[in-house]
Amino acid sequence: MKETSKQQSVLEKLFHLRENGTDVKTEVIAGLTTFMTMAYILAVNPSILKEAGMDQGAVFTATALAALAATLLMAVLSNYPFALAPGMGLNAYFAFTVVIGMGYSWQEALAAVFIEGVIFLLLSLTNVREAIFNSIPMSLKYAVSAGIGLFIAFIGLQNAKIVGADPSTLVSFFSFTGSIKEHTFSTAGITVLLALLGTILMAVLLVRKVKGGILWGILGTWAAGMVCQAAGLYRPNPETGFYSLFPDFSGGIGVPGMGATFMQMDFSRVLSLDFAVIVFAFLFVDIFDTLGGLMGIGAQADMLDEEGRLPRIKGALISDALGTSIGAVFGTSTTTTYAESATGIAEGGRTGLTSVVVAVLFGLSLFLSPVFLAIPSFATAPALIAVGFIMVTSIAKIPFKDYSESIPAFVCVMAMPFFYSISEGISLGIIFYVLVNVLSGKRKEKKISLLMYILAAIFVLKYILI
Repeated sequence: MKETSKQQSVLEKLFHLRENGTDVKTEVIAGLTTFMTMAYILAVNPSILKEAGMDQGAVFTATALAALAATLLMAVLSNYPFALAPGMGLNAYFAFTVVIGMGYSWQEALAAVFIEGVIFLLLSLTNVREAIFNSIPMSLKYAVSAGIGLFIAFIGLQNAKIVGADPSTLVSFFSFTGSIKEHTFSTAGITVLLALLGTILMAVLLVRKVKGGILWGILGTWAAGMVCQAAGLYRPNPETGFYSLFPDFSGGIGVPGMGATFMQMDFSRVLSLDFAVIVFAFLFVDIFDTLGGLMGIGAQADMLDEEGRLPRIKGALISDALGTSIGAVFGTSTTTTYAESATGIAEGGRTGLTSVVVAVLFGLSLFLSPVFLAIPSFATAPALIAVGFIMVTSIAKIPFKDYSESIPAFVCVMAMPFFYSISEGISLGIIFYVLVNVLSGKRKEKKISLLMYILAAIFVLKYILI
């Protein structure tokens, strides 16, 4: 008992748990929940970067280590419950646009990511990024939170295949009758049904205020899937992307070597114009995805102060920047703050202890990859949908009667899921905020900062030139 008390005392001193209205148990559950909702990156990132010619096993190890290092830095430098890992979208840009489309080698692309991280760090140390964060009006900050909520809920619906592409309506609800006719109910059909049932389960747990409800919802949905597989209702078909739901230890326990990607950056084309454009593209998306995540999650968790600022933001930004360069050294695409961190915050996570738990789990995943890689997307999808609901409630704080505030906010919220990008939502929200208020004669009343004008101009140029 004394040993446990001492450990809790040390954790209290390190993370100021009582001051932040939390405890060790809550932080551990929050960390587990965050990790469960973002563990998919361990499987997805290697499969995407493999298309660029990179060694899949090495990328798996690089992904886990980059997430571990960056998330641990977040805990130490900011004491915030945010988790980081190689970002979705940025990894696709890395593989399909830079390497396959533009003809750069993956080694040169890693060099671009490394340089982007260094520039990112300099901008963080010189308060440029913090100034950008602070210049954005509160109505847009609430809009970013709501937009991210819709965005990650849409990702959850996609991951579970509840919604899919449709030639006439772009997206549509999954067709159970179609899956029966096409004999795919035992794969796609049953997993969609499990995801829907998991969403209902999670909703009930949240209504009843069950501690760790999101985590229990993930585990319960996964367990139901394994029961269905054991009963023959779910039949794995790896060729169509439906794998066994049981962890596979047939290959033993071991850590894939990272030698094929470690320190493989190639700076030979660093002075070319194309290379500068690539670095800028990585930098732009990373900056505003990160700021969007910090704004949205911070607003939802009531971490912003009265002026809409996030205390200790510099540590969070430095962690993100260092994580990007460290990830490039290990051999992976841009590392960034994950919107899925909101799942842990929804479970009560409020300090860096949540991040430490996530980092430790990424470390363990190196040795227990069969367990973590077996977590199916239909089990984590309900968590993303539930957190999407929680985050979208920020929209109620937007002053809708003031159209000069609410119209730009609406554009910001709408753009994120529709354009599948947090940074696009921020870009359009800022452009609309400046133009609507200037053209309607409210420039002085709103006291729009010089930085907002500069950002709006940059974003307009981005749409024209890139």
